Amino acid sequence: MRPELLQWARVRSGIDDDVWDSRFPRFDAWVAGETRPTLRQLEEFARKTYTPVGFFFLDEPPTENVPIPDFRTVGDRPVSGPVTADLLDTLYICQARQEWYRDSQLLNGEARLAFVGTATVETPPEEVAASMRQLLDWTTRTRERFRDSDAAFTCLRENAEAVGVLVMVSGIVGSNTHRKLDPQEFRGFALSDPYAALVFVNGADSKAAKVFTLAHELAHLWLGSTALSDIDPVSARRFDEERWCNQVAAELLGVHQWAAPLVAEGSGGSDYYDTKAAQVGKRFARELFSSTLEGRTTYTEAFRLLDVKKTSTFEGLGQRLGIL
Repeated sequence: MRPELLQWARVRSGIDDDVWDSRFPRFDAWVAGETRPTLRQLEEFARKTYTPVGFFFLDEPPTENVPIPDFRTVGDRPVSGPVTADLLDTLYICQARQEWYRDSQLLNGEARLAFVGTATVETPPEEVAASMRQLLDWTTRTRERFRDSDAAFTCLRENAEAVGVLVMVSGIVGSNTHRKLDPQEFRGFALSDPYAALVFVNGADSKAAKVFTLAHELAHLWLGSTALSDIDPVSARRFDEERWCNQVAAELLGVHQWAAPLVAEGSGGSDYYDTKAAQVGKRFARELFSSTLEGRTTYTEAFRLLDVKKTSTFEGLGQRLGIL
């Protein structure tokens, strides 16, 4: 086994340096060739670094690309190098939910989302923001009543879901509290689809940043565009689409009007079911519960898509959503 494969797995895992040595005390000796991991040790290493064990038997580290257009930058250049397993797994989870939801919408004969793909980067940002403001009921009076960014984010998320967007917000991978997402790697992404438009917001980001990220990713849906974003001013200069989405978001939010409220951090917390509902999206969860209770989706599939293991947890979430 080549040392570079071990090093690649370390970078890909996204595990912080301050916990790496305690978690993998034999790693340096493996890399130096002083000793070799047993098959059992290698399997454990693969599990803890979220790496398929077969990768360690390759001749060189594989190239893993983000499966959607990547508009992130480092400095003035696009991101390069290994993609973390946290980012990839989060994308795959959302894609699986989107695929299920799209199939459900088509099966039920639901109409396409009329706003998806109605703009281009040549469309004036203020014109698109006006369209979004009307559809999302995001008036000046609405914005003025928010005390902090928490309230603004909750309202914008709920209004987006009300018009058909699947909004998922999480600061961890799935339900694994040990796999925290890094806002410095990505802040959000949009998965455009006329029947299952989806937006993911990195819940580990600051409260103020999440509001802008949500607005930015919604702008991607108006373009009919799938994209991974970091909302970095440099990326906005490099990519026309990112710059345009930033302009639309600023127009929509009226940033010049509530720059002060947006930096307020608010207070309070959420319990497990509130957090889970935000992670999977209330619109998605309600559709999945309905399909499961009607017998169109198995409980096994529902548990997988919700990332729950116990019937009591499933029922508790259904009760919180007002379904059970």
